[in-house]
Formats: sequence, structure tokens, C-alpha cells
Amino acid sequence: MQGKIALEEHFAFEGTLAGAEFLHGKSAFWPILRRQLLDLHQERIEKMDALGIEYSILSLNAPTAQAMTNKKEAIELCRRANDYLAEEVAKNPKRLGGFATLPLLDPEAATVELIRAVKELGFYGGLTNGFSHKEGNAESAVYYDEKQYWPMFEEIEKMGCIFYMHPRDPITSQQLMYKDHPWLLTAAWAFGVETGTHTLRLICSGLFDKYPKLKILVGHLGEGLTFHRWRIDHCIARDPRGIQIKKKPSEYLHHNFYFSTSGNFVDQSLQNAVAEMGADRILFSADYPYEKMEEAAEWFDRAAIGENDRQKIGRTNAIKLLNLKLGCGCGKAGCKM
Repeated sequence: MQGKIALEEHFAFEGTLAGAEFLHGKSAFWPILRRQLLDLHQERIEKMDALGIEYSILSLNAPTAQAMTNKKEAIELCRRANDYLAEEVAKNPKRLGGFATLPLLDPEAATVELIRAVKELGFYGGLTNGFSHKEGNAESAVYYDEKQYWPMFEEIEKMGCIFYMHPRDPITSQQLMYKDHPWLLTAAWAFGVETGTHTLRLICSGLFDKYPKLKILVGHLGEGLTFHRWRIDHCIARDPRGIQIKKKPSEYLHHNFYFSTSGNFVDQSLQNAVAEMGADRILFSADYPYEKMEEAAEWFDRAAIGENDRQKIGRTNAIKLLNLKLGCGCGKAGCKM
């Protein structure tokens, strides 16, 4: 399929490589990953050209700002990262866009930076690499269902932009179940458990009753949430344990959430996500360079779904969701969809 749009594609600059090296520096593919994170215009665009990807929306490598415990430093890093990305996108705006990095250690500063990034830099919203910390405490974990973050979500709803839930590992003190099993950390398992749970916290907090037009994007085909949707509804209805929301959890999932295909390239999971969410709420992504762009694109182009759904997931859903000015992908001069 030509004209695909990818929404979870990552970059780094020299000030953020340490976090990526901490996670992946011992792996055999670190030299390649390092090179591809730093490259925004050469190898990345060549791969996009070869694989029929017209447009990629870039976000800073994980965990960066979310792992920081100093508010001032986090604010400075986010501003620097967003300015850098905006400068790079401006060099090739027909092929690249951006999601903002946010200093969520400080909710007010994160809101200010998000508004700046969307209104001044032209970004499509913000992306978080999981939970944040309390000032000066790396063994704390602060999740965004807390009321201090609701003014930020109010602004996201007002601007009509996206908040992308991207993973990180649980803090060290919460990794007891992974002890002596490091292969279960990061993307193999822990990322999905952490992000899926964080998503459910947002749903069950009443956030979407307060802001019913709020739009959240979750990667990796929903971090397993579509598979567990019925059981979550069933168990909460039977034993609500004090939860105070107006609808079933799945109703918020179907109304306020979108999922991307990032890092989950298998037909059965895609078909399950389409069956549960509808093809209008699934969007193509690769998770490059943590995943191979070739694997993502070649799988998607031959995935066992209808061609109408392929066009929606690969292109038109992203255009509608983010109000992209890319045309329909038909190749006709002057087409504006």
C-alpha cells in the first residue's frame, strides 16, 4: 500500500541517548539502533520511500523526561527536544511531523509546553513515556489519572489534539515479579502490562466523563486491552469496588481511544483489534527504529484484512484524526480529500 502514515516513530539527539543506551546498550543491535535514532533525514526517508510510507510523526525516545526527578531539568530538556524536533521537521514538512515531549513531573509546566508545541510548533499533541516521578524521588510513580493532570487533559480536549500513551518499565521496587527474568521486561511483556494498567486507571478515574471528547492513542494494538475487554466489563459490573463512572470501561475504550499497530505485526491481533474497536480506530505505525520499518510495512501490506480497512488503518484514519493536509493518496495533483 502506498501513502501509509506512521504515528509511533522515534528519534533521539545527543542529550537523550543515555536513556536508550541504558535500555539497549548491551544488545547486539545497539550500534544500529543508535545510528537510526539519530538519523531523521537520510536512512529514515530512504526506508519510507521504499516501503510506501508517506508521512511519519516522530517522538522522543523513551523514557527521557518521564525518568527525570528534577523539574527544572525536565522542563529544559522538553523545550530543547521540542525545539530540535520542530527545526528538523521544518526541513522536510511533507514527510515528518511531531508529538511533543512533556515535563509531566510538573503538570502545569507540561500543560504550558503542550500548548506551545501544538500552537507554535505545529505538533499534533503530546506523547508520554509512561508514568512520571515525584521531585527528587526516582522510586516514586505518578500516574495521570491524578486530578493534578486534569487541567492538561482539559486543554488537550479544547485543542482537539492527541495524547499518546507510550510504555516504560515499572520502577525497580515494583519489578519483583520479573526478578531473575529480565527477558520479560521492556517490550516483551512489562511494557504492555504497565501501559494497559495506566490506561485503565485513566478510564476508571472518571476522566472521560469530565472530558468526553478527549482522544487518547495507545500503541501496540492496545497493549492487550481488546482481548480483556469483556472480562474487565464483566468483573467491574459484578463487583464495582467503589468505581464511579457513568459507562462500562469498554464504552470509553470505544469512544475515546485509538490504537496503533506499532510493534505488533500479526494478523490475528490486528483482526481482534478491528473486531473490538472497529477499523476506524486503528492506525498504522512501525515503532521504528526499535522495530524494523520493513517488517511493519511489508506485514501490513499483505495483512488479512479488507482493502477498505487497509486504506483506513494505513492512511485515512490518521488524516481525519490529526487533520493532516496530505490528500487521499490517490496521486492526483491538487487532491485535498
